[in-house]
Amino acid sequence: QVQLVESGGGVVQPGGSLTLSCAASGVIFSMYDMGWYRQAPGKERELVASTTTRGRANYADSVQGRFTISRDSSIKTIYLQMNQLKPEDTAVYYCNARRPPIRVYNHWGQGTQVTVSS
Repeated sequence: QVQLVESGGGVVQPGGSLTLSCAASGVIFSMYDMGWYRQAPGKERELVASTTTRGRANYADSVQGRFTISRDSSIKTIYLQMNQLKPEDTAVYYCNARRPPIRVYNHWGQGTQVTVSS
C-alpha cells in the first residue's frame, strides 16, 4: 500500500521560510518521479516543483529561485525548501509520486497547509 505523508506546514510571515517533507512508503522510490503541488481556495491544483528519478528538478515560474526541491533516496523522502514566502504562496501543498503508466501509478499525500500572513 502506497503512502505519502507530508509534514512541515504552518503559518509564516511574508519573507519567511518553511521546509516541507514527504515520506514515502510502499513504493520502489527509485522508480518514481516525485513532486509538490499546491491548491489555493477556489483555484486549480498546480505543479510547484518536481524531481525525476535522475534528480532533474523542474519549477513553476512563480517559485523559481525561491523554492528548492530535493530527494533523499536512502530514506524515501523528498523536501521542499521554501524561502522568501509570499502571501500568494498560501495553499494546501500535496506530495505526488508517479511513474508510467500514470493512470495506474499516480499517488497523492493528504496535504499540508501553508499560510503566509502577517
